[in-house]
Amino acid sequence: MTTLLALDTATEACSVALLHDGKVLSHYEVIPRLHAQRLLPMIQTLLAEAGLPLAALDAIAFGRGPGAFTGVRIAIGVVQGLAFALDRPVLPVSDLAVLAQRSHREQGVDQVAAAIDARMDEVYWGCYRLEAGEMRLAGAEAVLPPEKAQLPRDASGDWYGAGTGWGTFAARIPVQVCGQSPALLPHAEDLLTLARFAWARGEGLPADQAQPVYLRDNVATPKAPR
Repeated sequence: MTTLLALDTATEACSVALLHDGKVLSHYEVIPRLHAQRLLPMIQTLLAEAGLPLAALDAIAFGRGPGAFTGVRIAIGVVQGLAFALDRPVLPVSDLAVLAQRSHREQGVDQVAAAIDARMDEVYWGCYRLEAGEMRLAGAEAVLPPEKAQLPRDASGDWYGAGTGWGTFAARIPVQVCGQSPALLPHAEDLLTLARFAWARGEGLPADQAQPVYLRDNVATPKAPR
């Protein structure tokens, strides 16, 4: 039986989830700037509730971004430390996809336009459709001004807006949605759902390939002026 740990700290929320023996346990807290202090204790508590040692894990999934630079780095630092120590593979999952999966779980929607406030007057943007229970990317993820956000070219039917980008920039996003959850944040329970699909496809990676996806390519290494 597969045992997977999932964790996410890419936004104001800090969450962990565990799959073992076909059952899911999760902890979720909205704790801005406290992720580094709370993440490991949350993992330890979750494993204790399940009566499992770290060595029981088959793989570790994590929110790879996009999101807050510090938050994404916290998750990757913890994941790499655990994965190297245990010699286990990692499963990177998009936080925009996690928003879409959570929208499906909570609202029953099948098409989601996910937007995270990226600061600097931009949004992280991605559109997702449900395929066999999994929210799959339609098109490409991007960071862009809200006015440039758009649905896939072949879009039809109702779309749902999810994420803080809709809270900050709803009036400036030129996309019609049937409803929205502007305060929605990624939840490790939905990250775990996506990780299960990735694990079944054999997409586990070595620990040193646990890398962030910021979309904004000058976040960590500013480029010199041309």
